[in-house]
Amino acid sequence: MRSGHLPVEFLDARRIDFVEHPPPVLSARERGAVDRLWAETEGLNPAAFDGPLVASLGVERAGAGPSVVRWARMTYRYRALRKLRPAEEVPGSVFATVLLPTEAGLVVGRGSPTTAAPGHWSLPGGSAEPPAAGRPLDVASLRRDAARELAEELGVRVSDEGLRLWGLTRGARFGSLGFHFLAPPVSRALVRRRHAELTAAETERGAEPELDEIAFVPSAERAGRLGPGADYLRQVLSQYFSD
Repeated sequence: MRSGHLPVEFLDARRIDFVEHPPPVLSARERGAVDRLWAETEGLNPAAFDGPLVASLGVERAGAGPSVVRWARMTYRYRALRKLRPAEEVPGSVFATVLLPTEAGLVVGRGSPTTAAPGHWSLPGGSAEPPAAGRPLDVASLRRDAARELAEELGVRVSDEGLRLWGLTRGARFGSLGFHFLAPPVSRALVRRRHAELTAAETERGAEPELDEIAFVPSAERAGRLGPGADYLRQVLSQYFSD
């Protein structure tokens, strides 16, 4: 479905090929502006890390063939291009999330003040990391990213082989691609215990957890009461509960 008023659209996730491209070429003015904006980001949030990420350069599908994702290796500072270029000329991000069912609903978390989206609710997950040289970017590597993020944000460990690609979304503004994986059900008590243990361990070492609060969403209607959230969140939850 393609709709100008919806934040994201769902794409066909049955067959996907990934093709690496060079990162976009920046002018000298843009490079200087990116560095200046990143310095401002670090000044506001000392925990900011200019780590590697996978940028989306677009996705196409010809006829009955697979969806082809064009991607490039970049780092977080280049998200500043969103302030420098028209939206259609900015690389989107590639990220992976986990839909974790419990008897009380799907697990969502609120970003802590040190994250890129403080106070915003999202599914457990994060930006995809580029594969090592000689290794492919594919659904299997994104599945591993999703499992790692689940452990880092909730303390819940699942086998990456246990995650199934449930859906693929594309953001309407920058074209960011979200790979959403469905995990086997776990108990609410387990999620609360693991997140509490993770929070205590982070606090003990003087850090903040990535998610400062978690909640369980039992229906699409309840999702609307969460407050600010990731652009994909309500559509993904609505689709999940309608399946």
